[in-house]
Amino acid sequence: MSIKIDRDKCISCGRCRNICPGNLIETDEAGKAVMKYPSECWGCTACLKECPAGAVRYYLGADIGGRGGYLFTGNHSDHTDWFIVSADGTKYQIKISKKESNRY
Repeated sequence: MSIKIDRDKCISCGRCRNICPGNLIETDEAGKAVMKYPSECWGCTACLKECPAGAVRYYLGADIGGRGGYLFTGNHSDHTDWFIVSADGTKYQIKISKKESNRY
């Protein structure tokens, strides 16, 4: 599992850096987010959920069927969109209501 940050999409907000529980994200000289130690990332996806620009991508490992697929999020005031892109480019979208997401 691996997190990658698309520097072209990064808006330099620092939210991913501030939320990372492993302190693995830093900013470069241009203020863009970069992973310091990608191999130490345990895949909690906190940075992915926090990024308002969809710049953080979570690459799915081959051991769980990823084969080059990845996911990213899009945040809205009332819901979060999870986008899953398979290795062949097929894109799936899952919409999760922020109001209903923590109901048990």
